[in-house]
Amino acid sequence: MCPIWRLLVLLSLLSLPSALHKQPWRALAKAHMDSKPALARIIAQGLMKYNAEGRIQNIRLMDSLNASGQMAPGMVGWLIGSMSLQHQQESSANITNIQLDYSGIQMSFHKEQFSANILFEFDIDLRLPFNNKIVKTHVCMNLVVEFWLEKDEFGRRDLVIGDCHVEPSSIYMTVLTEDISPKMKHFLHNFRGTLAKVLPNPVESQVCPLIGEILRQLDVKLMKSLMEQAVAHKFNQL
Repeated sequence: MCPIWRLLVLLSLLSLPSALHKQPWRALAKAHMDSKPALARIIAQGLMKYNAEGRIQNIRLMDSLNASGQMAPGMVGWLIGSMSLQHQQESSANITNIQLDYSGIQMSFHKEQFSANILFEFDIDLRLPFNNKIVKTHVCMNLVVEFWLEKDEFGRRDLVIGDCHVEPSSIYMTVLTEDISPKMKHFLHNFRGTLAKVLPNPVESQVCPLIGEILRQLDVKLMKSLMEQAVAHKFNQL
C-alpha cells in the first residue's frame, strides 16, 4: 500500500461520524482517548464507525438461549418449555443501554504479540408473561483480542489475528429490579448462570469480525509502527 493510501486509511479510521457527537458521553470518551496509544484509538473509533454497540443491541438473545442447549429444567426450560406458544411469543429478553468503554481500551504485549482488552456494559430487559413485568439485569464483560506480526520464510511480515473471546471471569451480572417474588428470585439466580454461558458467543460473533476488519485495513509497516508506539507509551507510564 503506497504512503498516501496508508494515510487515507488512518484518517478514515480516526474520523468519527458526525452523528456520534450528538451523544455527550461519547464526546467525553473521545477526549479521554487522546491520551491513549494510537492503536487503541484506532480500534475504539473503528468500533464506533462500524456501530458495534448497535450490533450487540440487535442480538436476538431469546433465540440464542433457545439454541444454546443450556435450558435445564427449572431454568430457561421452565420459562419456555412449559408455556403455550402465545406465552412464548409474549416473553422477551432484550439488550438495552449498551456502552463500550472506548476510552478504557487496554493494550498489553509480550514480545511482538499484542492484546486489546475492551469493556462492555449493558442491561438485559427480561419480560415474563405470567406477571407482564420487566426485570432489568445489568451485565459487564471484557472481550480480549490477540494479534501479532508473523514473519514468513522470506522475512516478510503478515498480520495474524489470534484468539478473540469474552473472558469468562470478567462476566458480572446484577439484578437491578428490587420488587421481585421469591419464585422469580430463584428463577433469576439460575437464569444469570445460563446467561453467563450463552452471552459470550453472540457478543464475540458481532465484535470479533469488526476488530479483524479494522486491523486488516492497516498496512503492515504502519501496524508495526503503531505497535512500537504502544510499547513506548506503556514504558513511559512505568
